[in-house]
Amino acid sequence: MAERSFKAEVEHLRLGAGQTFTGEGILAITKALLENGVGYVGGYQGAPISHLMDVLADAEELLTELGVRFEANANEAAAAAMLAASVHYPIRGAVTFKGPVGVNVASDALANLSDSGVKGGALVIVGEDYGEGSSIMQERSHAFAMKSQIWLLDPRPNLPSIVKAVGDGFELSEASNTPVMLTVRIRSCHVTGTFETRDNQRPALTVRDALANPQSDFQRVVLPPWTYRHEQEKIDVRWPAAEKFIRERGLNERFGKEGPVGLVVQGGMYNSVIRALQRLGLADLHGKTELPLYVLNVTYPLVSSEFLDFCEGKRAVLVIEEGQPEFIEQQLATYLYRAKSNVRLHGKDILPMAGEYTGQVLLDSLTAFFREEAEDLLPGQVRAPNFTAPAIPDLSKTVPIRPPGFCTGCPERPIFAALKLAQKETGKVQITADIGCHLFASLPPFEVGGSTMGYGLGPASNAAFDGGGERRALSIVGDGGFWHNGLSSSIGNMVFNKSDSVAVVVDNYYSAATGGQDILSSRAKNDTKATNNPISRALEGVGVKWVRQVNRTYDVPGLKKLFIEALTTEEKGPKVIVASSECMLNKQRREKPLRAKAIKEGRRVEAPRFGVDEAVCTGDHACMRLSGCPSLSLKTLDDPLRDDPVASIDQTCVGCGNCGEVADAAVLCPSFYRADVVHNPGAWESRWAAFRARVIGWLQSRRAASRLTFGETA
Repeated sequence: MAERSFKAEVEHLRLGAGQTFTGEGILAITKALLENGVGYVGGYQGAPISHLMDVLADAEELLTELGVRFEANANEAAAAAMLAASVHYPIRGAVTFKGPVGVNVASDALANLSDSGVKGGALVIVGEDYGEGSSIMQERSHAFAMKSQIWLLDPRPNLPSIVKAVGDGFELSEASNTPVMLTVRIRSCHVTGTFETRDNQRPALTVRDALANPQSDFQRVVLPPWTYRHEQEKIDVRWPAAEKFIRERGLNERFGKEGPVGLVVQGGMYNSVIRALQRLGLADLHGKTELPLYVLNVTYPLVSSEFLDFCEGKRAVLVIEEGQPEFIEQQLATYLYRAKSNVRLHGKDILPMAGEYTGQVLLDSLTAFFREEAEDLLPGQVRAPNFTAPAIPDLSKTVPIRPPGFCTGCPERPIFAALKLAQKETGKVQITADIGCHLFASLPPFEVGGSTMGYGLGPASNAAFDGGGERRALSIVGDGGFWHNGLSSSIGNMVFNKSDSVAVVVDNYYSAATGGQDILSSRAKNDTKATNNPISRALEGVGVKWVRQVNRTYDVPGLKKLFIEALTTEEKGPKVIVASSECMLNKQRREKPLRAKAIKEGRRVEAPRFGVDEAVCTGDHACMRLSGCPSLSLKTLDDPLRDDPVASIDQTCVGCGNCGEVADAAVLCPSFYRADVVHNPGAWESRWAAFRARVIGWLQSRRAASRLTFGETA
C-alpha cells in the first residue's frame, strides 16, 4: 500500500494534443515519457522520486494499452541493467531512482551501459535532493556522470521545462549514442503548474516486437579489444555529437540583455536565483530580468563555445553551482584560461563551498558579487555602506528542533526497547544499523547501532566481528533492505562464512521508509505483483538454520527474552530473528477511512485508547526512556506536593500499547490504563454507561465532601 494513490491523477495522463495538463512535476514527467514514445520504464523508489514509481504502478493499465513494459526493480542496479534493452534495439527506455545513493548502487550497470553505448534513447531520472531536503550523505551524481561520460540534464523547475527535458534527453541520447541522466530536485518533483499536452505515442518498436527479431553485436560487449575502441568513440564521436545537438537545439538558455557582468546558473537553481534577484530589485514579479543569465539545463557536457560567447564583453561572471566540489566552475575556468580571456570568474570564492543554496544564501552572495563587480546595478539603498540585506527570520530560537524519529505507534520502537533491555543483562553488544526507518534507533532514547554502510548491508557491516568473541555481534536490516540487497550480500555472506553473530530483520510488511510500496514479503494481495513470500523461508533457503519468527513486535518482554537467547545460545552459526508487525502509518491509512465510514453509517465501532493515571504515576518516566513515542509527553500537576511532572498521552495516540509494554518490562508500572471508546453503542451499552457515570459521580462527590470536611476540621 503506497503512501499515496495516484489513481485519479493518472487519468490526466490520457490528455491529448492541445489540451492543458495541471498537476505535479512527478506526473508531468510520466506524461512526457508517454508523449515521447517510451518503450519500457522501471526503477526503485527513494525520495524525492518515490512517487514517480507510485504513479507508474498506478498507471500500469495505461502503460499496457500503449505497449509499454513497467518493471518495479529489486534495486537500482537491476533498474540500470534494464537499460541494456536500448543497447541493441532502437527502443526508448527510462528508469528512475534516488541519487546519489541510487547511482552508487547502480554504478556497475551504468558504467557498462555508457561504455557499450546505446542505440535507443536511455534516460536515467535521478532524484537529486541535495541540502536540507536530503536524508543521505551530501554528495552529487555529477561526479559519476563525468567519470562514466553520461550526459547530465538539470532543467529549470517548471513543468514546461521539465517536460521538454524528457524529450530532449531521449533525443540527445540517440544523437550521441550515450545514456542521459535527468536530474530532478525535490522542488521539481513537487512543483505544480501547467503545460500543453501532446498525444501519447506507442513505441515505434515495443519490447514484444524486439523479442520476435533478436539482435546482437559482439562489438558492443564490454570486452577487449572493443573497450579501447569504445573509449576513443566516446571522445571522437559521441562527445562532439552531444555538443552539436546541445548547441543546435538550444538546450541551454540565455535571459536578460547584454551587460558588464553575468550569472551562470544550474537550471535547477533558476527559480531560487530569480527570487534573490527580485529581493534585490533586479527582477520583476514575473521573473523577468535584464541581467544576463546563462542557464545550464545541461550541466555535463559543458559547451565551451556557448560559454565563451556569453562571456564576450563582460568583465566578470558568477557561477552559481550548488554542491561541492565545484565541477562546473573548474571546467569553465579552464575554458577561460585556454582562451586567454580576461574575464574574472567568481563562484565558490563568494558562494559557500558546501551546504544548500537557500534564498538567504543566494541573496547575500549576489549582493557581495554586485558590490565587488557592478555596484552601480544595485539600488541606492543596497549600495549604502551600512546596508544589510533583509534576513529571513531565524526560527531556530522559537521553533523546537525536530530530529527524525519513529512515527506514533511504530512497531519498530518496541524491538529496540527490548534490545536495550536485553543488553542490561548481556552487556553492551556490537551493533550495526542499516538504511530504513529502523536507523532512527541509533538516536536517543535507544542509541542502538552506530554505523550504516548501505541499503541491505547492515549484517555485512558486522563481518569483521563475525569471527566470534566475548559477546556475539548483532546487526539490523529492514525488509526493504533485505530484498534490495541484504539476502545475498549480507545473509548469504553470513552463511558462507559460518558467522556466529545475530541479525534482526525488521519486517513491517512494506518498503516503508520510501513510501509504503509493496515488496516480496508484503502481506497484502497485489494484482500485478507477487507478494506473501515469507522472509523466514528465504532465510532457510540460503542455509540459515536458526530462524525465529515474531509476529507481534509489541510484546517487549517476549522480544527481550528472544534477544537474550540469540546472544547466549550454545548453537553455532548465523542466527536471524524476523520481527514482524505492520507499519502503523500504513495501517492507519487503511483503517481510518474504513472506521470513519462505519461510524458515519451508524455501525458500532470500538477504538482503544490509552492513558496514564496521574494519581498513580510516580514520575519515573521509564515509559519514555524506553519508548520515545511522540504521543507521550510530560505534564506538570497543580499539586504543590508533587514536583516531578507525570507522563501524559495526547490525542495522537493510536492505541498500540507499546508505552505500557515497555514500562511493564522495565519497572512493572501500574499507571497505564486502557479504555475502549465505543462509537454508536447499543441501547444496553448506553444505559449501562449512564448508570456507571451516575455511580462514579456519586462516589466522587462523596470523596470531595469528605475532603472538605477534613479541611474544615483541621
